[in-house]
Amino acid sequence: MTWLEPGTPSTLTPGKRPRTTLTPTLVLRDGKAVTALGSPGGDQQDQWQLPYLLRTIVGGYSPQQAIDAPTFHTTSMPGSFWPRTWEPGGAVVEERLAEDVIAGLERRGHVVTVVGGWTLGRLSAVVRDPSTGVLQAAANPRGAQGYAAGR
Repeated sequence: MTWLEPGTPSTLTPGKRPRTTLTPTLVLRDGKAVTALGSPGGDQQDQWQLPYLLRTIVGGYSPQQAIDAPTFHTTSMPGSFWPRTWEPGGAVVEERLAEDVIAGLERRGHVVTVVGGWTLGRLSAVVRDPSTGVLQAAANPRGAQGYAAGR
């Protein structure tokens, strides 16, 4: 994730650690691990994890409901990967997102790209209730890449 262009914050320089998009996430409650989640997806990883966290922590969704809900990401920042494309104001949304939400984004000046209903995100999560020890797992049906299983 380094740039060969001199003078940028990510310029390839001896001794400098490269930036990465890998962002496995561990959620703690009262100092105890309660959720581990992650997703492949380059620059979109954190953007897909944030709605999951908001849906489960604030919205009361189950892990699977949070993963299954329509998602989105922005393309307003230069990409980490060559050719580092970007679209100022760009937003990519699943077509299952409510039409009034999409229209509201467009009214606010976003350049919205609507994609298939089950195409964005690859989240998987495991949740443990520290008081009961009950485990839950959730996997993303998008892309047929994730599975949740337990014993």
